[in-house]
Amino acid sequence: MRRGIIRSDSRRTGSSARQSLCVLLVAGTAAGLSACSSGPDKASDLTTPRNHLLAEDKGASGGDAKLGGVNAYLWRGALDTLSFMPLASADAVGGFILTDWYTPPAAQGERFKITAYVLDRRLRSDALRVSVFRQQLEGGSWVDTPPSPNTASDITTKILTRARQLRADNGGRDD
Repeated sequence: MRRGIIRSDSRRTGSSARQSLCVLLVAGTAAGLSACSSGPDKASDLTTPRNHLLAEDKGASGGDAKLGGVNAYLWRGALDTLSFMPLASADAVGGFILTDWYTPPAAQGERFKITAYVLDRRLRSDALRVSVFRQQLEGGSWVDTPPSPNTASDITTKILTRARQLRADNGGRDD
């Protein structure tokens, strides 16, 4: 008989332990959720995101000389001029732009890829190097073929023209 009493008591103890555990879990969850909702009451208490780059406008110098940097007008001119092609990679600090392959609508059997390097912080023609790659579709595979000799120089001229226009729009300032 003692066994029955012990079992009956252990069942009662086990069930009240489960109830206590459930109450603790519910109370803990409620406390945790209420902690999540407590925060600043006013928008002024929140700090605004700070991006130090937004406050710094280096103009045509492209940044601090110690960090390198490129001419901002040449950089922007190159991006504007090459914007008709999909960009594969662009690095403003290193002055490197790489486009993805582009097939002109009028020429379905050929495609082009361009790399542009801005080499200097000054707005000069020798501060820009453009390479053009061309492939033709032959027998179901793309074969490298040389582009027209004046293609790279034509694109360079367009980039320089756009860069000069950007500088003129900025009042001719190079700072």
